[in-house]
Amino acid sequence: MAHTNPAMNVKISIFFMLVLTVLSCKTRVKEYVSDCNDGRVFKRVSFTRLVDSLGFYDKHYVEVSGRYQQSKDESGLFNDSLIVDKIDNKAIWVDFSQECPLYLTGTRTGFFDYDNNNGQLTPANNKTIIIRGEIDCNNKGHLKAYKGAIVHVSYVKF
Repeated sequence: MAHTNPAMNVKISIFFMLVLTVLSCKTRVKEYVSDCNDGRVFKRVSFTRLVDSLGFYDKHYVEVSGRYQQSKDESGLFNDSLIVDKIDNKAIWVDFSQECPLYLTGTRTGFFDYDNNNGQLTPANNKTIIIRGEIDCNNKGHLKAYKGAIVHVSYVKF
């Protein structure tokens, strides 16, 4: 009869427990899409480059990531790697539009569906998102507190 090493059994048990923990903690990626910009080519750009060269990207379609913050008078994209304030003019206003209704991929659940968002305006508040839309340098957002805006938003992933 084969003799098993108790220390080896403990190591194997711990390994499987860690694997199960990691797998159970994975969150599902959510993608909300609209067909309003079908056929457009999006230039992927870093948040810092976009803010530093916003005029260059005016009227261009971009894909950018950042931390999205939303409240009663706020719909902003902020640099995810730094604590940046609107006062420094380093945030981008996110101007969602009814012309570009966003739906969770494979469903008819809308991005602004209060019932499916636990009573929140959006499910993306205070999360890092990837967003696609058109840059508008003239749109400075609420109280003109933003550097510019991303409009005609047709994709949000978090």
